[in-house]
Amino acid sequence: MGATQNTNQNVCQGCHTSDTTVKQRGRICLMAVLCDPCWNAYVNELAIEEGATAPPKVEPDPDDFALYEPATCGDCGAVVRHYPTNYDRWVYLAIEDLPAKDVAPRYRWRLETIRGRHSRVPVDIVAVRIRGMEPLPSDPVRPAHRAVCLNPDTKHEAEQERATDPK
Repeated sequence: MGATQNTNQNVCQGCHTSDTTVKQRGRICLMAVLCDPCWNAYVNELAIEEGATAPPKVEPDPDDFALYEPATCGDCGAVVRHYPTNYDRWVYLAIEDLPAKDVAPRYRWRLETIRGRHSRVPVDIVAVRIRGMEPLPSDPVRPAHRAVCLNPDTKHEAEQERATDPK
């Protein structure tokens, strides 16, 4: 008796086809086994729902001697932090954590450190949207920048989200 091999590894969970692009997806944990078209459709929809619609971060050229400035909000001009998500999309987050009671559930994120395989050395930081379990009111969360943006339209949107929060 030998070990059995999992033959479902090369079949897309979305379209049920076998393709060379089918692989396990997700940076922190396995989200799905999907082909490229199914993965892109799924995560684009998820990114819109979660507000992770920032453009990918541009890495500075090592040969460029120009000053490197941090990313700023196009609406209010405030400095924002640019983080990748678990599903390889990008989100602008606020600079500091706030208590969960001060941030509407739609805008709550946490930062997770990814360590090297079989190592304790951190290699990346990933933004993960808080879902499922509600944090305690005093628990620190990292708000999406839209929750703390000073632009009047965005500020009004964030206040409406807080008002509709079923506490």
